[in-house]
Amino acid sequence: MELESILQFIQNKNILVTGATGFLAKIFVEKILRVQPNVKKLYLLLRAADKKSATQRLHNEIIGKDLFRVLREKWGAGMNSIVSEKLTVVPGDISLEDLGLKDSNLREEMLSQIDVIVNLAATTNFDERYDVALDINTLGAKHVLNFAKQCVKLKVLVHVSTAYVCGEKDGLLLENPYHMGETLNGTSGLDIDSEIRQVQEKLRELRAEGLTEQTITSDLKDFGLKRANIYGWPNTYVFTKAMGEMLIGDLKENLPLVIVRPTIITSTYKEPFPGWVEGVRTIDSLAVGYGKGKLTFFLCDINAIADVIPADMVVNAIIAAMAAHANQPGEVIYQVGSSMRNPVKYSNFHDYGFRFFTEKPWINKDGTPVKVGKVAVMGSMTTFHRYMTIRYLLLLKGLEVVNTAFCQYFKGTYVDLNRKIKFVMRLVELYRPYLFFKGVFDDMNTEKLQMAVRENTTEADMFYFDPSCINWDDYFMNIHLPGVVKYVFK
Repeated sequence: MELESILQFIQNKNILVTGATGFLAKIFVEKILRVQPNVKKLYLLLRAADKKSATQRLHNEIIGKDLFRVLREKWGAGMNSIVSEKLTVVPGDISLEDLGLKDSNLREEMLSQIDVIVNLAATTNFDERYDVALDINTLGAKHVLNFAKQCVKLKVLVHVSTAYVCGEKDGLLLENPYHMGETLNGTSGLDIDSEIRQVQEKLRELRAEGLTEQTITSDLKDFGLKRANIYGWPNTYVFTKAMGEMLIGDLKENLPLVIVRPTIITSTYKEPFPGWVEGVRTIDSLAVGYGKGKLTFFLCDINAIADVIPADMVVNAIIAAMAAHANQPGEVIYQVGSSMRNPVKYSNFHDYGFRFFTEKPWINKDGTPVKVGKVAVMGSMTTFHRYMTIRYLLLLKGLEVVNTAFCQYFKGTYVDLNRKIKFVMRLVELYRPYLFFKGVFDDMNTEKLQMAVRENTTEADMFYFDPSCINWDDYFMNIHLPGVVKYVFK
């Protein structure tokens, strides 16, 4: 693999970034501007009705974030002029043909000027409506590819997927593509066009029944989960992401295509500063619940590997990959994670959480510190179901009997408890595959890319993404958990 200067590659390039308000996209934009201010232009695709609302989103949801404070300090009064010169907001929507672009002049400018496209747009909700997930994660990928094919100067398309397109497979999980119609359980008949028709028909049926939008949303969530399970995927998110990979792999023709599959993405390791995170990410929901004293037990295989990777390492891998594969027709897949080189287990998380929140307890609104203890760990779904039956389901059954006897006097209490139990059970079922995950992600391609960065450039320290250098104890205790408390706890 030949790789010259990454900074030189980025210089004078026009880059389209989709999903520009997302967590990774913001880090990508900040990194490019900070290390290579001579990038020609970053076109940022944002879901917005017009340029005015897109510009508002740019300033409120991207530039205005604490993530950009290093750039603000560096550029000072010149920040606004550099932003207006280097960043062009593009109101659009990847779920639509031609990315939903309404400004024909801007569209023609982009088609003639864009050198690189980085598709970071996605809905990462495990429990998303099936129509929404298909539109963004599957058809969105196709629309980005079709747009890329029209870009006369395009050198590479980078599509960011997820390592968990593997579903619940165990063992060594290779950096292999998914082919059209391929399923995880061997069930035949997966046809993406058919999936789209089925969800459209389902939506028409539900609307014809005059159901509320809330009921329609619930039914379409269930429908997506059912369709995913038929073919072996555990949830709608990874199912629709896998189909997105299938589509672009099948339709790419001679386009240089890079698919990056990160694992569980955590806060920044080093840049632009350690510990920046946004939103309650997968494992952080556990940290928030535990630190606030609301997590009384933990369900997982305590010895299972939790494959986590800091966000800045993922972004560095994306940038290195786009430089390495420019003008090279074909498809390559990079799995960016830590389970192969530097695994961390759920038992470590258990320990880090206890130590951190014992030393630095969360302070309640009334000023009192929350005392945390060692959380009881349930090592199987059987144990969890037994616990729920004894603790809640018997109570719910008793409440149902009493409610009947007292002429529905306790109906409100019964409905509320029933709703909460169903919510917990659904969440547990959605996250179960990751709490008992037995796979290890092969990263041979990613390792080759790292070697190319180390050997062929002088920029290895700038574009680092080797997880073996991480001291997990230091990272979680001094970087990640403090970042979660600062940016996520409310």
